Parts: sequence; structure tokens; C-alpha cells
Amino acid sequence: MLLKTFGWSFAITALGLAAAAAYGGWTAFGIVAILAVLEISLSFDNAVVNAGILKKMNAFWQKIFLTIGVLIAVFGMRLVFPVVIVAISAKIGPIDAVDLALNDKDKYQQLVTDAHPSIAAFGGMFLLMIFLDFIFEDRDIQWLRWIERPLAKLGKVDMLSVCIALIVLLITSMTFAVHAHQHGGGHVDKAQTVLVSGIAGLITYMIVGGLSGYFEDRLEDEEEREHEAEEEAERSGKQKPAIVLAGQAAFFMFLYLEVLDASFSFDGVIGAFAITNDIVLMALGLGIGAMYVRSLTVYLVRQGTLDDYVYLEHGAHYAIGALAVILMVTIQYEINEVITGLVGVVLIALSFWSSVRRNKALADAEGKAPASDEKAEVSSGV
Repeated sequence: MLLKTFGWSFAITALGLAAAAAYGGWTAFGIVAILAVLEISLSFDNAVVNAGILKKMNAFWQKIFLTIGVLIAVFGMRLVFPVVIVAISAKIGPIDAVDLALNDKDKYQQLVTDAHPSIAAFGGMFLLMIFLDFIFEDRDIQWLRWIERPLAKLGKVDMLSVCIALIVLLITSMTFAVHAHQHGGGHVDKAQTVLVSGIAGLITYMIVGGLSGYFEDRLEDEEEREHEAEEEAERSGKQKPAIVLAGQAAFFMFLYLEVLDASFSFDGVIGAFAITNDIVLMALGLGIGAMYVRSLTVYLVRQGTLDDYVYLEHGAHYAIGALAVILMVTIQYEINEVITGLVGVVLIALSFWSSVRRNKALADAEGKAPASDEKAEVSSGV
């Protein structure tokens, strides 16, 4: 099972490290290995959240996620995306941007760094909306009950998550503008760019997330109707619309997954410049890391890990919230990538530990009380 799921990741690792050694010797080999570890540590929470979405898809779409999805993740976000950012910010053509990346690495790095505020605002707002919508939802199983119970009640207020996200964006852009003005005003115009980029991230979330949620709900409704009147549907030939709907639902969930992965990859791409400004080594290292994140996602789905350890998804969403805040803060202040990675790992580790304790409590309570009573006592978390 392990080899089947991670086989491609192992193969890509071997090829990537061999290519790095051929490209720049043992130094390049070491840099690519470090970048791969960086990407995995920063994106472990991404794998947990992805698994929660991917488990709703059939085997076909899981394969699409591991094939076409990987191409988008590795070549799109880790290779093409930084080049596109440079082309837009420097107002040059894509070919010139590639030439700059290969032949003038210092200038290329500076241009990507200059574009960081807008990248962080877009990704930060997208991830913040994911966290807010999760934390404001009323759930049967709660991890940090003392936080989640009152927030679930607040979540009944319409559009609360959008209002909070916009307030955070306004405060961030205004603080950035004031800071820039106090230091000479060289970046005051970038405050508007931060505001626009953040709004774009919010709109992207609402469109993609809204469509995927809409089609997912429609799919569930159709499946219920199909189950109730299966024979009648077969006689009348009305089964095809349900299949088409399933395709639409899976497509928009896949699209949502890709945008989610893009938002998670922002910190990895920017953080990689602290290690190297060579675009080839960045693509190899981050690409290897992205493969493991995807394999880990499928592994979690096939093993049913999220069902066995029910608080993992909570921990991952708290990590998303922390990452969103970190991205917004890095618009103005520098934060070490080690801190970013550790926050996510610690939160997920704590949620895993809480899940193990819950499972142990359920096992110990077996035979002492009815299952329904046990779950009522322990399913609400800390």
C-alpha cells in the first residue's frame, strides 16, 4: 500500500536529485533536498485539508489529482508562477522573464520579492476565508470546544466571515500604507495593490468555493433522489443528468483543490529564495515536495485516517488560519520559514494526540455505557 501510493514520489525524488547533481554537483543536490523538506514541512496541513475534499471524489478524479494536478502544482505553481509574477511586475515578456531567471538571478529574485506583498495578500485572504468558514460552522465533533462552541453560534450571522476578512485586509493595507509613508513613501502605491490583491483572493474563494459547494450539494440531493426512485429512473432513462452533475461536482471540487494548493504554495515559493535564487533548483526541490504532499493526501484518504483521527481536520484548519495570518504579517515584516513550518506541524501533532486520546476514551468506555452516550461525552474535544 505504501509503495503503491508513494511510488511515483520516490521515483521523482531519485530523478530530481540526480538531475540536481548533474546540473550543479553535490551543492545543488543538497539545496534540492533541503527545498523538498521545506515544502513538505510547510504543506503537511495542505495534505490533511486536501484529503478531506478528495475523499468525496471517486477513483478517477483521485487519479486526475495525482496526474494533471501534479503537473499544475509542480510546473504551474513552482516553475511558471514565479516567472509570470516577474513578467507582470517588471512589465516584460515571458521569454524575457525566463532569460532573467536563468541569466540574472539576483534581479529575478528582487522582482519576485517586490511582488511578495500582492502575492501574500491574495493567498492570505483565500486561506483566511477557508479558516473562518470552517470555524464558524456548527459541528457535531468539536476539538477546542471552549473556542468552537461560541464561534459556531456567531457563525449564524450572515456573511460574518466575509466581513471579518475584509476588516483584516483593510487594517493590513492601511498599516502597510502608514509604514511606507513614514519611511519615505516609496511603497505607498503598493498599499493599493495589496488591497486589490486581497479582494481578488476573496472573490476567487467565493467563486470557486461557492461553485464547488453548490455542485456538491446538488450531487448529494440527486443521489438521494436516485436512491429512492432508482428503478423508475432506469425505466425513464433519466440517469444521465445525475452522471453529468457528478462530473460537474467533481470538476469544481478539483478546481477548488488546485486553487487551494496554489495558495498554500505561495509561502514555499517565497521562502525558497532564502535558500537559493536558481529557478531550476527551486523547481526541482519544490516539485519533489509537492509530489509527497499529493501522495500523502491520497494515503490519508485510502487509509481512512481522517475518519479514525477526527480532530486532524480541525488541526489542519487551525494551521491554515495561522498561515493566513503569517502571510498577511509578512507583507510588512519578515518571518522565518522555520516558524511557519513549525506552527502547522505543532497544531496538527496536537490534534492527532487529541484524536488518539479520544479513541482511547471510547475504547475504555466500551461496555460501560451505550455507544451514543460515549460519543456524547468524548466527541466534543478539549
